[in-house]
Amino acid sequence: MPYVPGEQPKLVKLTKLNTNENPYPPSPQVVAAIQTAAEQGLQLYPDPESVALRTEIARQYGLQMDQVFIGNSSDEVLAHAFFALFQQGAPLVMPDVTYSFYQVYCGLYGIPMHIVPLAEGLRVDVEMLTAPELAGVVIANPNAPTGIGLPLAQIERLLQIHPQHAVLVDEAYVDFGGESAVGLIARYPNLLVTQTLSKSRSLAGLRVGLACGQRPLIEALERVKNSFNSYPLGRLAQAGALAAFEDQAYFAQTCAAVVHSREGLVLQLEDMGFEVLPSQANFVFARQPQFDAAELAAQLRARAVLVRHFKQARIAQYLRISVGTPAQCDTLLEALAAILG
Repeated sequence: MPYVPGEQPKLVKLTKLNTNENPYPPSPQVVAAIQTAAEQGLQLYPDPESVALRTEIARQYGLQMDQVFIGNSSDEVLAHAFFALFQQGAPLVMPDVTYSFYQVYCGLYGIPMHIVPLAEGLRVDVEMLTAPELAGVVIANPNAPTGIGLPLAQIERLLQIHPQHAVLVDEAYVDFGGESAVGLIARYPNLLVTQTLSKSRSLAGLRVGLACGQRPLIEALERVKNSFNSYPLGRLAQAGALAAFEDQAYFAQTCAAVVHSREGLVLQLEDMGFEVLPSQANFVFARQPQFDAAELAAQLRARAVLVRHFKQARIAQYLRISVGTPAQCDTLLEALAAILG
């Protein structure tokens, strides 16, 4: 089954809290850099290696430039990683509740899967992420759609359990309170970390993703990329992404604003009788035991508030709610108050 993204409706005056976009615009430096790039050289191909962007990311993460890979969104980077690393005939190990694109890529590339149920509290238990034979392990940290993060010591334990297999850690939401595994790359040649600029850097519309790892893993991704699309990132995307990494102050400011709103939203949802899982992401995963989640999502939509509902059995009574601006959170809470009575 192909991946089904969250709804992107054309309605106006909508409070859109269903696809985990950042509620704040990108850095003004990003907009200026894109405008400058648009005026200079669009008739020419972009740098196929994204050298300036990779150099800046490597500088900030304490890596070498050739330990960084760039692609069109982390979804494309993940697709290349699945193709390059996990087509071995053995199953890829993953949790049962996680980013659903992992299973889509396995279906696309003919990769068998070993699905491990989440433990109590919908938490990942790294000791359970194994199989008699395996091609590797993939996890999201913090996990999606639960928002629960693993401490770095648990990521390191997972790497130690599987020293001969690639472990892919998808850090799409790590900047909202999680612990990045990038610092473990020097010690673990089997670690590949992916990230996106769509969430914490407010660039969902630009489509930029990255992977970090030791050279053999990055080289494997490059071989796939160069057999598929040798110019993955356009001039505007490279310019905007570089500016986003350079403006660390704005990045820190907006992440802190989202975390602050998340903490307030959790408290207010709990006051309304919701059970909210501990989140280190820019969304919360919550259920109201007295109300059916699908019906609650439908009633919110009727009030022009979008949240995400998943039909998967174990989580069918939860809603994933993106953290919006304070005004958007207030709109959500007002709608919930009217529905819950």
